[in-house]
Amino acid sequence: MIEFAIQAAMVMIGLSFLLVLFRLIKGPDAPDRILALDTLYINAIGFIILLGIGLHSRLYLESALLIAVMGFVGTVALSKYLKRGSVIE
Repeated sequence: MIEFAIQAAMVMIGLSFLLVLFRLIKGPDAPDRILALDTLYINAIGFIILLGIGLHSRLYLESALLIAVMGFVGTVALSKYLKRGSVIE
């Protein structure tokens, strides 16, 4: 039963990937694209965690943490660039 739930969640996250990629390409302005990138890395984290649960491996959880940290730093850097024009003051 849990295998079916994991596979169904992976399909839903895959669909979410496609919708977010559409928003990333079509986004009318830069803040929409930054939010799409933010959502994309959150979807990647969820997909990797589901993969780790399905394969019974803790290694995937550590990689999900690394993606979370890098995604957060990237979102902050892009937001600062849009607001000020430079990342480092």
